[in-house]
Amino acid sequence: MRRITDSGPLGTHGAAHHISFQLGFAIREPMNSESDILRRLFEIGRTLVSERDADAVLERIMAEARELTGAQYVALGVLNEQRTELARFLSLGVEAKQQQTIGGLPRGRGVLGVLIEHPEPLRLAHVAAHPQSYGFPVGHPRMDSFLGVPIQIRGEVWGNLYLADKQGAQEFTDEDQQAVTLLADVAATAIDNARAYERSEQRRVALEQAVQGLEAARDIADAIGSEGASGELERTLELVVKRGRALVEARSVLILLQEGHDLVVVAAAGHVGQSIGRRIPVAASTAGTVLERRIAERISDTKRRLRIGPELLGVPAARTALIVPIIHAGEALGVLSAFDRGDSAGAFTDADERLLRTFAASAANAIAVSRSVRADRLRAAVEAADAERARWARELHDQTLQALAGLRVGLSGALRRDDPSIYLEVTRQAIEDIDSEIANLRGIIADLRPSALDSLGLAAALAALIDRRREDGLEIDAEFELPDWLDETRPAAESLDTAVYRVIQEALTNIVKHAQATRVSVRVKGEDDALLVEVSDDGVGFDPHGVSGGFGLGGMRERVFLLGGTLQIDSGAGGSRVAARLPLPGARSRSAGTDQAVS
Repeated sequence: MRRITDSGPLGTHGAAHHISFQLGFAIREPMNSESDILRRLFEIGRTLVSERDADAVLERIMAEARELTGAQYVALGVLNEQRTELARFLSLGVEAKQQQTIGGLPRGRGVLGVLIEHPEPLRLAHVAAHPQSYGFPVGHPRMDSFLGVPIQIRGEVWGNLYLADKQGAQEFTDEDQQAVTLLADVAATAIDNARAYERSEQRRVALEQAVQGLEAARDIADAIGSEGASGELERTLELVVKRGRALVEARSVLILLQEGHDLVVVAAAGHVGQSIGRRIPVAASTAGTVLERRIAERISDTKRRLRIGPELLGVPAARTALIVPIIHAGEALGVLSAFDRGDSAGAFTDADERLLRTFAASAANAIAVSRSVRADRLRAAVEAADAERARWARELHDQTLQALAGLRVGLSGALRRDDPSIYLEVTRQAIEDIDSEIANLRGIIADLRPSALDSLGLAAALAALIDRRREDGLEIDAEFELPDWLDETRPAAESLDTAVYRVIQEALTNIVKHAQATRVSVRVKGEDDALLVEVSDDGVGFDPHGVSGGFGLGGMRERVFLLGGTLQIDSGAGGSRVAARLPLPGARSRSAGTDQAVS
C-alpha cells in the first residue's frame, strides 16, 4: 500500500513540489553480492525503459534505490531549467504526520545544494557534520548517513538521487555508491524515454485537438453558409456549443448574447437545466465584465468569483468556469461560457481557452451573417412591397382613374347640353363603363388577395387565375394533385396557399411579359410533407436576375424563404422553368433558402 501526500522534505529544509510514499512492506536487507546487484540492475533497466509514465519511473527509481542499499529514506530532486535549485522534490519513507509538521519543501540548499553545485556522487557518514549542513527543520526525522548521486540525461544534470540512514550499518559503502550510480544511469535512460513518450503523446493529443478543431470549424462554417442564408441562427449556435463542449471536455457550454442591459442564454449543451431564455444583468455579473473588458476569464471557484450563482444559468452544480467574449468587427456581442472540465470538474487550461476563442469567433460570424441576412431580407421585403404598391398605383391611375375621369367628362357634357334624349344614351354608356371598371377592380382585388382562396380553396383560385391568363393567348396545360392534409391543416396552410398562388401568378406574368411563349405547363403535386410547384414554358427565356416590377421574383423568393422552402429558376433559349418546394406547416425543410438561378 502507498500513501501519497504533498509535503515532507528529506535532509535539509526548503520548498518544492513533493510527493511522499509510505511502503507497506519491510525494508529488505541490502544486496551484498555483486552478481545479485548486477542482475537486479539488469532487471530494473529492462522494466524501467518500457515504462511510459514519467512519475511512475521516478517512484520506481526511489523504491529500487531503497531496496539495493537498505536506505531508510530516499528522495529524488528535479532541478529547474536554470539548474540552480530544485523545482520538484519527491521522497520515500517519511510518515504523513511528519510531512505535515515539516511544512516547507527543500529548494536545494545545504548538503542538497552541494550536489547541485558539484554534480558528482557524495557520501557522508554523518550528514550533520558537513560544513554546509543547515541542520533539520522542526519535526524532520533525524538522519545520519547520506549518499547523493546526480542523474544526468544527455550529458546535462537533470536531478539528484538522495539516500539517508543505511539500515544495519553506520554508513553507505563503495558498493552502494556504485550500485546507485549505475541505477542513476539506468534511470536517466528510462526518464528520457518516458519524457520523450510524454512529449510525443502531448504532440499527438495537440494534433488531434487541432484536427478536431478544424473539422468543427469547417462544420460550423458550412452551417453558417447554409443555415445563415435561411436565418437559422439558433441551429448554428447550437452546433457551436455542442462541438465546443466536446473539444474542451466541458460538462456544460452556454452562449449568452447581449440584449439591452442583460445577457440572455440563447444556446446550451451538456448538463444544463432550463437555461434557454435565462437573463443575467451585464453590470452585476462576471460574464458582463468579460463582455465589457473583452478579456477571457478562467474561474477556479464559481462560488467565490462568478458573482452571480451558476444556478441562475441552469448549471447549479458548476464549480469551475471559462468565459470568453464573442466579438465581431470590434463589437462585443455576448459571451461563450464553459463549466467544469472533465469528470473531475477541473480547471480549464490555456489550450482550452484558445480553442474556445475559436468557437467564439465562429459564433460571432454566425451572428453577423444572420444579421446581414435578416437585413437583406427586410430590405427585399420592403422593396417588394414598394414595387407592389407602385404597380397598383399605376393600374389605378392608368386604367381605373382615367376611365372614371372619362365617365365624368361624358356626364358633365350631357348636363351642359340639357337634352333629355342625350341623357339616356350617356347613362347607358356610363353604366357599361362602370361595369367594365368594376370588373377591372375585381381583377386587381383578386391579384391582391383572390377571394376564391378564402371561399373555394386553392384549386379553384388557381383555375380562375389560369383562365384569365388564357385570355392573353397562352395555351396552358394545368394539373393539380392537392393532398388531403392541405385541408386538414387550416388555418396554418393559408400562407402556403397564398405562396403557391403567388409563385404561379408571377411565373405566368413573367411568361406573358418576357418569354414570348405559346405553351405553358403548370403542375402542383403534394408529397407527404410538402407541395411541389412547377411552371414551365417553351419561350425564349429571360434573365432571372433582371426581371423586376410588381410582385417580382424577389417577392417570390421572399415568400418561399419565409415558408422554409426551396426555389429553383432555370431559363434559357429552350424555355424557362420555375420549381418550388414548399413544406407543410410544422414540417418545414431544413434545407430552406436554397435559391439557384441558371441563365
